[in-house]
Order: sequence, then C-alpha cells, then structure tokens
Amino acid sequence: MTAKNMSKYEVNCFSVVVPVYNEEGCIQELIDRTLKACGETQKKFEIILVDDGSEDGTVGILQAASAKHEDVIISCILNRNYGQHSAIMAGFSIARGDLVVTIDADLQNPPEEIPRLVAKAEEGYDVVGTIRQNRQDTFFRRYASKVVNKIAQKATGVNMKDYGCMLRAYRKNIVKAMLECRENSTFIPVLGNSFARYTCEIDVGHNERAVGESKYSIWKLFNLQFNLLTCMTTFPLRILSIIGGFISGIGVLLGIYILIMRYLRGESWAMQGVFTLFAILFFICGFQVTAMGIVGEYIARIYTDVRARPRYFIEEVLGRKKEKK
Repeated sequence: MTAKNMSKYEVNCFSVVVPVYNEEGCIQELIDRTLKACGETQKKFEIILVDDGSEDGTVGILQAASAKHEDVIISCILNRNYGQHSAIMAGFSIARGDLVVTIDADLQNPPEEIPRLVAKAEEGYDVVGTIRQNRQDTFFRRYASKVVNKIAQKATGVNMKDYGCMLRAYRKNIVKAMLECRENSTFIPVLGNSFARYTCEIDVGHNERAVGESKYSIWKLFNLQFNLLTCMTTFPLRILSIIGGFISGIGVLLGIYILIMRYLRGESWAMQGVFTLFAILFFICGFQVTAMGIVGEYIARIYTDVRARPRYFIEEVLGRKKEKK
C-alpha cells in the first residue's frame, strides 16, 4: 500500500461506544483504563457511554465523568432498557469519529486492546474484528458462540471466526450504512460485515467478569441465539421446506407399502398397524406446529418492522460542548 493510500485510511479522530447497564461496580475502572488506552494512540478521541436504563448508581458515575472530561467522555442516557445492540446503535448516532470502536462495559475485553484495533484499521480495513483467546466463559456460551459464528459466516459470506465478541472497529461509512437500516432486530457484527469490503480479525485477551454477573441467563441466551438466527437469514424456512418435502416423500412411500401389504396379506394386517400410523400422524402434526411457529416468528418481525417504531429514545446527552452558532 502506497503512502498516498495510507493517508486515505488514516484515522484522525475515533469514537469508542460502550453500552452500559447496571455496571456501577466496574464502570469507573472502565473509564480510567479506556482513557489511558485511547491516550496512547496520540489521536483525538471520544468515549461514548450509553446507559441502557440502568437501575443502580451507574448514571451518577457517568454524569460525574462527563462533567470532569468534557467533550471526551460523552454520556448518552436512554429513557429505558432497549437491549445491547439498540444501545450501541444509539451511540453510533452521535459518534463523530472517522472510526468507531465498540466494547462491552464488563471489562472481559481489555480496553488496552483499543490502540491495536485503531492501528489495524489504518491499514485499510472497513471492519476489524477480534478473536477472544483463552475465553473465560461457560461451556454453554462457548458452544452457542460456535453455532452463531457458523450461521453468521453463511449469512454474510464473510469468514470471521468470532462474531460474538463486541470489541470491534468500524469505519464511519460502515456505521452510516448501519444507521440507515431500519429493522428492529439487529445483530451489529453481522450487519456491519454485510456492508464491508475489507475485513480482518486480530487476537485479543479475554478476562473473567470483573464485578457482578452476566446479564444473560441461559434462557436469555437461548432467545438471543434464536433471534440472531431469524434476523440474519431465512435459512430456517428453507430447512422447513426440505424437511417437509422429506416427510411427504416418506408418507407417499409408506402409503404405497401399506397398499401392497394389504393386497398381499389382507385387511387384518392393515388393522395391526393402526398405532404406528397414529404415531406417524402425531409426528407430522408436531412438525406442522413447529413450522407454523417459525413462520409466525418471521411474520411477527415483519409486523414489528412495518410499524417502524424507533429502536431507542435518547433522553439526554451529557459532556458534549455546545457548538457556537
């Protein structure tokens, strides 16, 4: 890459977007470490902390930080809890950097990795992903991540290994493209990659959660995996068509078999298989109900998107200097 091309991808200012929900135990450490890490880049930066309806003392800490570091730490307060990805989209909407870095607030992803993402983006990448090394998560979460990664690779055609890690960097044009998408069910890593031309991944560290517990219970993780599957691809509908065709084919073959056996052995043989037929009928009915549920999920998403309600509502933005008229 020539010097001229390098200047094209140079990052003059970058934004760090952090979704925050009930993190009073570790948010101050996050702020301090992120300030230090970003300062090492020798570039202009802003840290956007998006409070997603916290019910503890998190908002007070954010207010104090924004007052102390004006125009560097920006607190974006949402009026209620909308979910992690909606909170990040809210941060995207007010970000002013050439590059936007996302990171979780629980310190499992070290803020010290941010300068590496910025440097990698300057090599000309639209999206810089990360691969968590020595993951400090449960077996269920690691297995669920593998499933999501495989689905995301198929849906986007971009072969990234770790879509579940939110420590990522996006070019401003990619962020702008994501903001123009109006669907309510959003999985940001996949959505960003769908617009990216050049992507890469780097290895990063991964720590145990500093304070408190994960906001995702097993049931919430299950719902998340299902939501990701249905918002990223129509693959479940295609699977239903394939399975439905397969079951129909078995039904036809079974019908032919019963007719032949009845002809060879008489009516008494046909009566002996009545319970088997009931079992097959129940199986087919169960499949139909499951298929209707999945189709209903897609119809519900269409209904939600057609209403076009906002994904979030920003109550106030703190810490940003007022522009002179």
